[in-house]
Amino acid sequence: MSNPDELLVDISAMVESGQSNQMSLTVVVGGAVITGRLAPEAVWRERVSEVLKDSDRLGPFSDVFTAGRAEGRPGRGEPPTHLHFHLARILQGNVGIPETGGMYRVAIKDVSAWTVGDFSYFDR
Repeated sequence: MSNPDELLVDISAMVESGQSNQMSLTVVVGGAVITGRLAPEAVWRERVSEVLKDSDRLGPFSDVFTAGRAEGRPGRGEPPTHLHFHLARILQGNVGIPETGGMYRVAIKDVSAWTVGDFSYFDR
């Protein structure tokens, strides 16, 4: 989308202001379907930092996710520009990648379609 969907921006702002991680959402971005739960940016950044910190090779990158996070971030009168997913999967056929869920950051302006809810596939 060239102009971010105002309703999606409002949903993201509510997640940010309430510090909630219970809003399930499914979005289409560049043809990929991503489904999961939204998290406030600060919570998302902290979790990514924790995961990287535990890695021998990627540990030095952990500080990038927490350094300067309050500067220029939404919450100071600016609307959110990104969705921060956790426990998220990219849906491919009847498989969610990764199976356990991952951490994804998606620009709201790039979302071409969305729906409330987390899609799951079951092989029957």
